[in-house]
Parts: sequence; C-alpha cells; structure tokens
Amino acid sequence: MKVNLHIDRLVLDGVNILPGQRHLLQVSVAAELTRMLTEGGLSPSLAQDTALARMSTGSIQLINSNSSIQLGEQIAQSLYGGIGNE
Repeated sequence: MKVNLHIDRLVLDGVNILPGQRHLLQVSVAAELTRMLTEGGLSPSLAQDTALARMSTGSIQLINSNSSIQLGEQIAQSLYGGIGNE
C-alpha cells in the first residue's frame, strides 16, 4: 500500500522553536511518522482516499524542550495516534 501524507501546517501552541531548528523538527516528525506507519500501518478507516481538513491531537508532555529531534518524535507519535492502525 502506498500512503501519501501531506501536512500543510503544524501549529505548536506555547512552544518556541528557533528558526535554525525548524528544519530539524520537520525532518524528525517525518522520519518518526514514516517509521510508525511502516511498522504499524494506517487505520483502515483512512486507507481509502481519505482527506482530513484538520486533525487535532492531544497534548504532549515535553520531555526535553531543547531537543527538536525528541519534540519531532513526540509530535509524530501523537499524530500517529489519530491515523495509525494501533
């Protein structure tokens, strides 16, 4: 199965990401979400040409607010909770 996922905008309320860290955050979210979708799959309800105009996720607890990589992984895990097969 081929999955095309496009995230137009990611809104992080109350989180200050330095301009130099934004790309690292983006890459981290993409890598972790790709890994999770590869290993766990996509929710059957989304497996057939589904477009979501908006998806809200729950809050996340910042483990290390200085690490864009860890923040990206947490964001991806939260997103996967809304689209994943687990």
